[in-house]
Amino acid sequence: MPAIKPFRKTGDPVDLTSESPLHPRRASRRIMVGPVPVGGGAPVSVQSMTNTLTADVPATLQQIAELTAAGCDIVRVAVPSQDDADALPEIVRKSPIPVIADIHFQSKYVFQAIDAGCAAVRVNPGNIRKFDEVGPAICKAATDAGISLRIGVNAGSLDKDLYAKYGGPTPEALVASALKEARMFEDVGFHDFKISVKHHDVITMVETYRLLASKGDWPLHLGVTEAGPAWQGTIKSCLAFGALLAEGIGDTIRVSLSAPPVEEVKVGCKLLEYMGLRPRKFDIISCPSCGRAQVDVIQLATAVTEGLKDVTAPIRVAVMGCIVNGPGEAREADLGVASGNGKGQIFIKGKVIETVPEDRIVDTLLEKANEIAAQMEADGLVPAGSTGPVVVPVTHTAAHAGHAA
Repeated sequence: MPAIKPFRKTGDPVDLTSESPLHPRRASRRIMVGPVPVGGGAPVSVQSMTNTLTADVPATLQQIAELTAAGCDIVRVAVPSQDDADALPEIVRKSPIPVIADIHFQSKYVFQAIDAGCAAVRVNPGNIRKFDEVGPAICKAATDAGISLRIGVNAGSLDKDLYAKYGGPTPEALVASALKEARMFEDVGFHDFKISVKHHDVITMVETYRLLASKGDWPLHLGVTEAGPAWQGTIKSCLAFGALLAEGIGDTIRVSLSAPPVEEVKVGCKLLEYMGLRPRKFDIISCPSCGRAQVDVIQLATAVTEGLKDVTAPIRVAVMGCIVNGPGEAREADLGVASGNGKGQIFIKGKVIETVPEDRIVDTLLEKANEIAAQMEADGLVPAGSTGPVVVPVTHTAAHAGHAA
């Protein structure tokens, strides 16, 4: 098999930082996951995990391609069997983004993943057989290959002794377990790792990461484990990640949903955009349904979102259903419509360009949005990794309260 070119070694200098507008980023050391820096002020990266059989290389690579197109920075693949481990070299070679091997129980797969050229390996010292014996060898192999590791604790796999000592998976118990695992690596001189301390409960998760962040400078991987179906998991993840990122805590994230992995990436990317940690991309602003609306706002927003789902230029489209907030919000957007009385006023950069009948609103918005997007692409203003639209509800602000009364 031809030699695989190694990734940039962990710790190599990278002039790439990202500050939060809400709070200074927590000072953490930087590691590398392939070419993606994690920690040390680097932009918060978005991860997901394939749900294909890793041994099915075509299916796995297809899903990785879809994740990449959605804005994923790093992908994790499960390696529970020898067939999965054997598939890693081809997956690594053909993947457009860094691949992390997710390994439990069998330490031999860790070494095989390193040999395959994986950008990093996720190991769980708590369930790797005889980790005290094989841990130093894993650290040496990772050091020699110039790759990083991820260790971490899930509430469901907490060490039994710690569970008994603390009376359950409390923040103190989870952090104690993480510190124990970190010392295993640091005692043999290995520092190129990040830590996760996941819990399904938002409050416990936030308290755990806050506590861990106060104990050292490791880069932290944020996650709400077993977050649930798409709507529930999105709410949990946004609450937990938002609280921590607003405090400067967190270097890489995975939104865990009982949904297709691409949905995880879409939520993660948009979350970082709205937190000011990624450049703004394509937004659709739409007002909530209310008794003042003189058009079907839900249908209108849905039709515009569907019609513009492939547009990735960083434009903001406002779809407003009444004359209270409509004109103001539409004028603030790159493109907008304020609807009422069976017609819609179309705005571009704050100026009314035409008024159209209600049955032409959608077609007109789609036409104008595509024209703006095409011009931005021609001008080189579409960032790499841009994603499609997400509907953003707009509430009635105090500024409009007098009109709404």
